[in-house]
Order: sequence, then structure tokens, then C-alpha cells
Amino acid sequence: MTNADLILTQKYQPQAPIQVDLELFLTAAERQKSRQRLELDNGQAIHFNLPRGSHIHPDDYFQTATGSTLVQVKAKPEPVVTVTASTPFELLRAAYHLGNRHVPLEVHPQYLRLSPDHVLEDMLTGLGLQLKQEMMPFFPEDGAYGHHH
Repeated sequence: MTNADLILTQKYQPQAPIQVDLELFLTAAERQKSRQRLELDNGQAIHFNLPRGSHIHPDDYFQTATGSTLVQVKAKPEPVVTVTASTPFELLRAAYHLGNRHVPLEVHPQYLRLSPDHVLEDMLTGLGLQLKQEMMPFFPEDGAYGHHH
């Protein structure tokens, strides 16, 4: 692989395990954009130029128009707040309040996870929830109209 800009134009669906040219670690926010320019640590630029409405998920594969380079996306660890509660109802109530604010949210039976935001953290603490600052991959829900192919 050279240091020339890579332009990823299409999703690739392997039928068997394959060798990739590059693993690309992206934050949750970066995985939301189907058209963007990113720069690697070595200065090489990668452009996502996918059809509008395309979704980027961890473990998806993308290739250049010529098929010469294959890239696999991975979830990049990022600052997050993990929220736990003493009861399932308290956690459900927290999810309700965060949903009303359209906050990107990772939902699990035992915890919620969101990006750091001191206003939301104060609200959650006021509701009696436990908060933990962590550095983890973040997998927010796609939302009511999102879907994974």
C-alpha cells in the first residue's frame, strides 16, 4: 500500500475470512458519516465516498473503486460515561430521559453508555444513578429508523 490518498467507494461483503490491507479504527461519530476525509497517524488521507445513506459499522469492509485496497473498520476506544442503576426501573427511567434529549446512547440490560456531557451527567446523578468515566468503544443505537445490512 502506498501513501497516496485512499478513496473508499463501496462496501465489500467477504464470503470467507480474508486478508485486509488496513484496519481503520473509528469513533462512533466517525462511523456516522458516509462521506468524510480522515487522516492516519502516518499522514495518509482516507476518504469515505459512499452512497448517501450508507452505514458504517464495526467489522464492515470497504474497498476502493478498483478493488485494489481492502479496509476493515473497527470501533475505536473513546471517552464514554457508563451509567448503572440499583434497579431496572431506574435504568429504564434514565434511558427515557436521555431518549427525550435525542442523545446517542448504547443500551444494555445492566447499563447505558453515552458520550461525556456534564449537564447530562448532573441530571443522571440527580436521578440517583452511578456514573463511571471510561475509555471504551462506543456502540450507540442506530435509532428508530436506522438499520444494519
